[in-house]
Amino acid sequence: MKQDKSGVLACGTSVDPVGMHAHASREDEVRVTATDYDDFAAAYSAENENGLFNAYYARPAVLRLAGDVSGRRILDAGCGAGPLAAALRDNGAVVTGFDASAAMVDLARQRLGEEADLYVTDLAAPLPFADAEFDDVVASLVLHYLKDWAGPLSELRRVLKPGGRLIISVNHPAAYAIVYPEADYFAVTKYSEDYTFDGQTVWLTFWHRPLHAMTDAFAAAGFRIVTLSEPGYASDTPAELIPPGCEGGRPFMCFLFFVLEAV
Repeated sequence: MKQDKSGVLACGTSVDPVGMHAHASREDEVRVTATDYDDFAAAYSAENENGLFNAYYARPAVLRLAGDVSGRRILDAGCGAGPLAAALRDNGAVVTGFDASAAMVDLARQRLGEEADLYVTDLAAPLPFADAEFDDVVASLVLHYLKDWAGPLSELRRVLKPGGRLIISVNHPAAYAIVYPEADYFAVTKYSEDYTFDGQTVWLTFWHRPLHAMTDAFAAAGFRIVTLSEPGYASDTPAELIPPGCEGGRPFMCFLFFVLEAV
């Protein structure tokens, strides 16, 4: 699981997530068009271990949506350093994970153990798994790195059992529209933002897509939407991490979460 979102709208106010974000750039201003997590895997992992947007927002939200996973075979697509895979395993799931970054997979193996079922592979390529191999797939903060969703979603549908669940979190498209008011919300658009992870500045490149483009892609790949969620942060979030105005558990606009059913 990757990426701490910048420019997030916290309780209606534009905020800097824990001082990590410095600048943002639209496609015509992008200085770096690709990033490789191998270059900053350790810094990223250290930063998001206890940060608001991963540790107390995205991961708890995905785990709540997953519910009781005891005995279920789950694929963690874009597992990063493995914190979500570890939590799912602690909850009784049998977890397989993959990431495009070999350095991230190495960190996940350190966390999960040498015998962990982990792979270096790209979600944009055919996956090395059998048809209907998994009860659930989680793809947390992954799809917004991809311009094309058709192939990846078709592959995730292929490896899921009929009736299986795909649990997704992505950058909230409405937040993009507010942070970039001059941009065309309805266009699939590449943009880049810089982040500071454990003192190291890196550029990440994303693809914005409007909500209807997301739901159209889900339907075309053979999924139906079971749940759409805009959650708040976890109840055990340290007070010093809560953005101003969000006290009392008030939700903020950052990521959008889906539970999809393979049909």
